[in-house]
Amino acid sequence: MRYSIYFTHPQSATLTELGSQWLGRSAFSNESLAHPHLNEFEPGHLHSITEDARRYGFHATMKPPFHLAEGKSQEDAKAAFSTFAKQTSAFTIEGLAPTFLGKFLALTPTQPSEQLNGLAAQCIKQLDHLRAPLSEQDIERRRKANLTPQQDAYMLEWGYPYIFKHFHFHMTLSKRLEDESERKALKAAAEDHFKPVIHQPISISHLTLCVEPEAGAPFQVIEIRPLEGQVA
Repeated sequence: MRYSIYFTHPQSATLTELGSQWLGRSAFSNESLAHPHLNEFEPGHLHSITEDARRYGFHATMKPPFHLAEGKSQEDAKAAFSTFAKQTSAFTIEGLAPTFLGKFLALTPTQPSEQLNGLAAQCIKQLDHLRAPLSEQDIERRRKANLTPQQDAYMLEWGYPYIFKHFHFHMTLSKRLEDESERKALKAAAEDHFKPVIHQPISISHLTLCVEPEAGAPFQVIEIRPLEGQVA
């Protein structure tokens, strides 16, 4: 089993419903959903290009997937997650919009947010006591990505290289797409599909604790918690 901490709104929220429909699966119910019909693409195309993202569910990563440390249980993870949510304040960002990060499409903030970066850093640091050290195989696999010295150091200390100053909040909507015309058409389709929730203030009000029951299995939400801390 691996666990992770993600941002998403509750299951019934419009953002979550639209994202789950786009990917074709709800991480809350673990049920398959009908994709939206996209005039620009053949039926089944969206299903194909969202395969990897669908396994993880619609989310933005706050603490990447990790194995539990020796002696820790799922109940320990739930208790620490609950405490963290109770002590952490909700906030609002200016908005989200479909953007290409490299060659994959994601919803990303329309303006930089130090609060978002800070929330991700807090998740990494304050919940790291739950995480088992990386195996040698995991370390070697990560190093195949040509990490910078700082990313390598982050990986060894915190279990993941793309954190802190390398963190980019994103809610993945596709795999890597090599064709530029396909990228443009998909971005336009996403702008239309997510029109009710993008380019407007978005509350960062909840976090989810998720589990991968076995290697390669879909991630599922164990519980969702509102951020209840008092704003300083």
